[in-house]
Amino acid sequence: MRLLLDTHALIWFLEDDARLSTPARNAIESRENESRVSLTTGWEMVIKLRLGKLTLPIAFEELFPARLLSLGFVIQQIEAKHLHELFRLPLHHRDPFDRLLIAQTKAEGLTVVTNDPQFPPYGVPIIW
Repeated sequence: MRLLLDTHALIWFLEDDARLSTPARNAIESRENESRVSLTTGWEMVIKLRLGKLTLPIAFEELFPARLLSLGFVIQQIEAKHLHELFRLPLHHRDPFDRLLIAQTKAEGLTVVTNDPQFPPYGVPIIW
């Protein structure tokens, strides 16, 4: 299975936070799965870090992408097909970061790792 981690899932994984569900942690850690982190997540982190709304266990410059790659994550680039999918999404939710993650999930046939209640109305596969 190919996974795309929502921002909170990635942070909770990195911090070994108990809020990350056992099925989500097991899926991320499974060698049978490919875990991806979107550039969208990096963009969201930068904005929240600069606004003082986020702290990370390590410096952003160390995390993105070197540490993520060393942990076996694939960095999901943003492609035109993702923007086309984003254009077609209904407006169930207005968060631009979540919407782009949903579009990437749909366009790439991924399963998103999230507990965000805004994702299910889009009909994307979710692990939590």
